[in-house]
Amino acid sequence: MSPQIATIIGLVIMFIVATALPINMGAVAFALAFIIGGLFVGMEGKEVLAGFPGDLFLTLVGITYLFAIAQKNGTIDLLVHWAVKAVRGHIVAIPWVMFVVTAVLTAFGALGPAAVAIIGPVALRFAKQYRINPLMMGLLVIHGAQAGGFSPISVYGGITNQVVQKAGLEVTEMAVFLTSLGFNLLMGIICFFAFGGVALMRRAPTATEPLVAGSQASSRQFAIEGHGALVSAGGGTLSNDPGALDDVRINRERVFTLIGLLGLGIAALVYNLNVGLVSITVAVVLALLSPNSQKGAVDGISWSTVLLISGVVTYVAVLQQAGAVDYIGHGVGAIGIPLLGALLVCYVGGIVSAFASSAAVLGATIPLAVPFLMQGHLSAAGVICALAISSTVVDVSPFSTNGALVVASAAKEEREALFRRFLVYSGLVVVFGPLLAWLLFVVPGWM
Repeated sequence: MSPQIATIIGLVIMFIVATALPINMGAVAFALAFIIGGLFVGMEGKEVLAGFPGDLFLTLVGITYLFAIAQKNGTIDLLVHWAVKAVRGHIVAIPWVMFVVTAVLTAFGALGPAAVAIIGPVALRFAKQYRINPLMMGLLVIHGAQAGGFSPISVYGGITNQVVQKAGLEVTEMAVFLTSLGFNLLMGIICFFAFGGVALMRRAPTATEPLVAGSQASSRQFAIEGHGALVSAGGGTLSNDPGALDDVRINRERVFTLIGLLGLGIAALVYNLNVGLVSITVAVVLALLSPNSQKGAVDGISWSTVLLISGVVTYVAVLQQAGAVDYIGHGVGAIGIPLLGALLVCYVGGIVSAFASSAAVLGATIPLAVPFLMQGHLSAAGVICALAISSTVVDVSPFSTNGALVVASAAKEEREALFRRFLVYSGLVVVFGPLLAWLLFVVPGWM
């Protein structure tokens, strides 16, 4: 068996095993990189580890560590609380507040599943309280996470931009980011109007909502009426206590954390400093300033995601070393219809990502598109943007991390019905999402 075929079969095995069994895909990828790299490609252990993404590893650890501290000391709660108060009784704005807050979190480096895990439970409680369609609320949270997911300092953006730079393609970081932002905003608008947005627009603002004034009086009123407050308060823990709204306020630790998050954005976007080094430095400074409040934050680092992405990227390096990337690329190019080849790659990314990690799919599928892009028949920017969107827009699947988090956050009596509705919606997205991305971004750039 040739090295190219062996590594491709290994890639298929990796996705099947990780999808069918509760095994981290990254661990499977490391094992296959060692076995297939050694037996079929003739690589030694040091050569296999040469593909380990050290920079990306540090970025993931630093970012998730920093956001674990921000969640633990209540800074994330504070940001959500400020955003919700800003709607001033306009219930129609609440879903869009959740969209924007989640997009901002992922744009500043939070992992999509982490942002959904933070905002999802809050959003679904608001949906229950204010009779908002939970499907619409959940979808806006997920599409919000995807909207900011390709910023230059985000995980998805880092994976995509790293592959693009290695290939020498002319695709700017902001092009991928703005494309994803616009596409997911469009999806959010469609979801809003398809699942109850018109009815929300007809509902008049009310001054009795605790979101408007945020005062102790309105909180007490809702306590008497038996309504629970719907935001988390301090320490990243959701609360049903109406008085908790008044506990979500500025303090010394949250000021330092807000300054740190702002500093991270400025350092990475303005001065182009390494995101991983900056984020872990900010996290350590915050830990030194408030050592007691950050206890356990290291446990909040998304080690499973770190393992997953590091393993898949390492395996992709073995795949490239074996020549499998060029082999598949030339095979797609041999179809003779570049547009069809691009569409096929988009569907591969979308279908696999609906059941597996989008981060892993991005790391594995984008390199497959590089060889036929080098032929110059298609716009590299258009294909990369379409593939990036196709591999992430399907995260609404209840089998994906984001979709599962939202379904799990729904009220117990709504969970089963919501799961079925998510399943139907995600099926439609898998069928039409890659096609729409291909039509919008690949077809116009066809030479």
